[in-house]
Amino acid sequence: MLDIQTAVSLQTFNTLALPARAEFFCRVDTDETLLEALRWARDKGLRITVLGGGSNVVLLNDIPGLVISMAIPGIGLQHQIGDQLAVRVGAGENWHLLVQRTLAEGWYGLENLSLIPGLAGAAPIQNIGAYGVELSERFLSLEAIHIPSTERLSMSADDCRFGYRDSFFKHAGRDQYVITSVTLSLSSKPQLHLDYPALQQALVERNPTELTPALISEVVCEVRRSKLPDPAVLPNAGSFFKNPVIAKEQYARLISQYPDLVGYPQADGLVKLAAGWLVDRAGWKGVMRDGVGVHQQQALVLVNRGGDGAKLLALADEISQSVLSQFGVTLELEPRVYP
Repeated sequence: MLDIQTAVSLQTFNTLALPARAEFFCRVDTDETLLEALRWARDKGLRITVLGGGSNVVLLNDIPGLVISMAIPGIGLQHQIGDQLAVRVGAGENWHLLVQRTLAEGWYGLENLSLIPGLAGAAPIQNIGAYGVELSERFLSLEAIHIPSTERLSMSADDCRFGYRDSFFKHAGRDQYVITSVTLSLSSKPQLHLDYPALQQALVERNPTELTPALISEVVCEVRRSKLPDPAVLPNAGSFFKNPVIAKEQYARLISQYPDLVGYPQADGLVKLAAGWLVDRAGWKGVMRDGVGVHQQQALVLVNRGGDGAKLLALADEISQSVLSQFGVTLELEPRVYP
């Protein structure tokens, strides 16, 4: 049943705990309620904003129109061919709890993506990735509703046009679709991905007698917790800047000047730099002002201690300009700014 509320605070609906209000607000837990909400907003000529877990957004101001909070549940095995599994997930499922559920069921492939905040429906938009695995490598299809027409449709990986922390939904499909479910390609046979340096190092330190998907998930959680603050304790949106990708010639020039520069060669000949290293080396780690700042242990994370969206973005812009001036590298924000 559709329940429209007015002037709702969104501070608890974003992990940065930034102050903002929704002009109108509703929570949807079925496709039918979602369709009803979309038609309600369309009939009134209102802008529509869809919020998942709020872990990858910066709320700059109050949001006009209708804010829809996604809560569509469901995790189920669609079919199995040999050891290959198709698992359908409702858009409102918590991502990390999904990873834990799949491990408990013996459905493997998501262990490297443990402890990523947010909901399953937002995962394809961002093409989430961590420790050597991206969602696109585990993706089969998704179901969505086209906002202007309220038409239901299914989309393949090709339709989604995945890239590094990128997808169709950030470009031509931006604000045009609401993802209602995601179907993932998993396996009943473990196929461990252990080539990410930080994961390798953590495993060397542990020196386990047996490598299992559950152990990889546990180690990934430990590494993430050692690097990233808990949003429930210190409001943040995780990595605030994307790792920039540069030409190998520019990388060669930079490494000659900064021998400890962290870079990862890519298959296409480009080099991905660690944005956190750049921000740290530019002198921003631990800087705090106007209620916002850079985490004292992880320079890639911006935190909120009572500030607002405008102050946070002003700090982010100053950091970006500093990195560009010192290294000639442009940083791009990872979270989306609303409105």
